[in-house]
Amino acid sequence: MSSPSPTFLSRSLSSLDQTESIAQTIAACLTQGDTILLAGEIGAGKTFFCRALIQSRVAVPEDVPSPSFTLVQTYDLDDAELWHVDLYRLSSTQDALDLGLEDAFEDAICLIEWPDRLGDLAPKSALHLTFTATNETTRLVRATLPPNDSKFENVLRSAGFE
Repeated sequence: MSSPSPTFLSRSLSSLDQTESIAQTIAACLTQGDTILLAGEIGAGKTFFCRALIQSRVAVPEDVPSPSFTLVQTYDLDDAELWHVDLYRLSSTQDALDLGLEDAFEDAICLIEWPDRLGDLAPKSALHLTFTATNETTRLVRATLPPNDSKFENVLRSAGFE
């Protein structure tokens, strides 16, 4: 018996407002233990998406810096801790383990940029979003949903993904 296949959805975003809107829509459904893995070239929109998502969930507006140099930024939400992680500068899976990501995947909401650095550590239940710049203002976002997922699929479809 074969395992269930993942579901693939996509949406073209032609403005920062559209990116912010889908980030807010997805943010509203996230709970402890949820992970979003964000892939794409530098400048494709991953950090902007994360920033919009985080700002929509924090109780008091705050600066949301890129974790490019700190590797991890954490935020206390009403219902969970949120980890924003940038793995670009990591050179091994062990480096990711040293950050405490295994515990965070269970105890927090995680937004992981450059998830290829995780190797086999990537949670099987994670939502994968791949950002591709198609021109200066338009981004194509491709979503790969975990098998047997309905939560993320329903949210993404309500945000205009097809």
